[in-house]
Amino acid sequence: MTVGDTLHYLTLGNPVSKTIIGTTASLFTKEGSQSAAEKASKMSKNVVKSVMPPLWKLAGHNYNFVRLAGLSGASAVVLGAIGSHHLNIQDKPELRNVFDTANRFHFFHSIALLGMPLAKYPLVSGSLMVIGTVFFSGTLYYRAFTGNKPPFARMAPMGGTCLILAWLSLLI
Repeated sequence: MTVGDTLHYLTLGNPVSKTIIGTTASLFTKEGSQSAAEKASKMSKNVVKSVMPPLWKLAGHNYNFVRLAGLSGASAVVLGAIGSHHLNIQDKPELRNVFDTANRFHFFHSIALLGMPLAKYPLVSGSLMVIGTVFFSGTLYYRAFTGNKPPFARMAPMGGTCLILAWLSLLI
């Protein structure tokens, strides 16, 4: 293979360049009844589909973690709205801080659950993350909503430990 062949492949001959050239060329032709915008939209969707598969396909048999992330994220939003609008903790800064911490950790770990199917050991990492979020955020939510120290207050440090282990399990 010569330098000229390599340069041709890098600039014009590779699949990405061919798709871009084809898309651009189709925009300037007057064939068919589709508008240029419709053609461009259709072509870009095809390019994206061929380059990046949907998350559920990447998740494979661990798709339940993606679904659990959706449920957890939705509950974080609902609890955040309830805490912001309907709780009378505005005049109690300590309980407000407890609630904000619970909601922030809940939300961040809901998002992190989306990546669990990509981990080497998704069942271990994902399970630790779910258990940690429930124990840690759940205990803090209880304290913020009731104003009382929960009878199961030792669950928060155990939940935090599970969250740390979940993140560390991604290293192996």
